[in-house]
Amino acid sequence: MTPNHVTAIRAAIVALLAALLAIPPQVAIAWVAVVASTIAAILDGVDGWLARRTGMITPFGARFDMEVDALLILVLAILAWRWAKAGPWVVMSGLLRYLFVAAGWIWPWMRRPLAPTRRARVICIVQIVALIVAIAPIIPTPLSTAIAAGGLLTLAYSFVVDTLRLRRTADSAYTSPNGS
Repeated sequence: MTPNHVTAIRAAIVALLAALLAIPPQVAIAWVAVVASTIAAILDGVDGWLARRTGMITPFGARFDMEVDALLILVLAILAWRWAKAGPWVVMSGLLRYLFVAAGWIWPWMRRPLAPTRRARVICIVQIVALIVAIAPIIPTPLSTAIAAGGLLTLAYSFVVDTLRLRRTADSAYTSPNGS
């Protein structure tokens, strides 16, 4: 099994989670979402480990992985909102990646490649775990709201850092060595 196969399995799990949006909120359905999203999160670690171990790291695989992560976050955020575990603002967790990409349509410097960082990987995991915990039926709504808010703030911080890093890189690319 290749890392991209594992990521494809994760994508299928995310599609199944998205299908839960059509089902009225129920405790049993929420537990299905918690278990399925936990499996998807674990497999996220497996595909990366497999890619590194087998030397099958590719730009496509990295992008595929990142987009499945972004879609998982969006689906979990919508579930958290729909199930009244957080306010509508939680959907911003899932929209940040897509707003970041859209910003590249306006500002060309936002389209520059970003080297992967440990910070970004850790914060992605933190965000996914925060949303999984937030949708768990045993977590009362005030606590789920706080957890989702903490995840969103952490994720927003990461996007701000990446945006500033791209801006700094763009500014230095337009400055000549003699400062003119």
